[in-house]
Amino acid sequence: MRGKTMTNSAWMYPGRWLALVLLPCTSLLPIAAGQAVADSVTAPKFDVASVKLNNGGGDGRSHIYSSSTSGSFRTVNVSLKGLLQFAFGLPETQILNVAGPAASQTFDIDAKVDDATEEQMHKLSSDEGRLRKRQMVQALLVERFKLASHPETRELPIYALMVAKGGSKLEETKSNGLKISGSYGKLVAEGVTTDGLARELAKAVGRVVVDKTGIPGRFDVTLRWTPDEGPAKLNGEPIPDPPPSIFTAVQEQLGLKLDSEKGPVQVLVVEHVETPTAN
Repeated sequence: MRGKTMTNSAWMYPGRWLALVLLPCTSLLPIAAGQAVADSVTAPKFDVASVKLNNGGGDGRSHIYSSSTSGSFRTVNVSLKGLLQFAFGLPETQILNVAGPAASQTFDIDAKVDDATEEQMHKLSSDEGRLRKRQMVQALLVERFKLASHPETRELPIYALMVAKGGSKLEETKSNGLKISGSYGKLVAEGVTTDGLARELAKAVGRVVVDKTGIPGRFDVTLRWTPDEGPAKLNGEPIPDPPPSIFTAVQEQLGLKLDSEKGPVQVLVVEHVETPTAN
């Protein structure tokens, strides 16, 4: 997995480490194409949007650039699943049935609002701005990708994040904000809650992780593990003394544990999607 960096003013998501942690996943419900047309008078939309297939240029990573106080939205080499993750605030494991040619393509998007809407965005709070931006990206997916989708709650295997025997080893944050970066077998977070940590761990274990620690506050976390694909490499060779599996690492390094359970999970079921039309 490649890294993600976040700041208060913009997001940049290289690679697959794309799931969002700033809003809960229940903050938005999926919309179907017909609903978007019916609500077109009031639904927030971008004024202009360029959507193109990525031509293989750039650094080969995936990036989303977006600010909660700006009406602009730009992507480079981002997959459809990455766009859906941003638009609906769901991790990849909760987005189902993404199929067809569009599922294997990546896209460069440059979208903007008009001046009046831009001025309105500047006056919104961070949470209000992020919600508005997600609604606009949802509308863009419906209009240009012909997205139709619906929410479901399914009983699925999950992991419960709990305090391990011996107690938590989490360290209270020294940061005033939130910063998360991830790379292959490594997660570094500043100012993260245990609920946010659970959502980050979900991307590594491939299941929804539910926070059942009951620990309040925000924490600084550094976690190193060896993914199932094998240890990281240095100069083409596996690194010496690789860290343990993520389950052992969570227990040894954070004083927490991941217990396998079944539970209700909100998912986004994609009914239809197309490669977007030319600009």
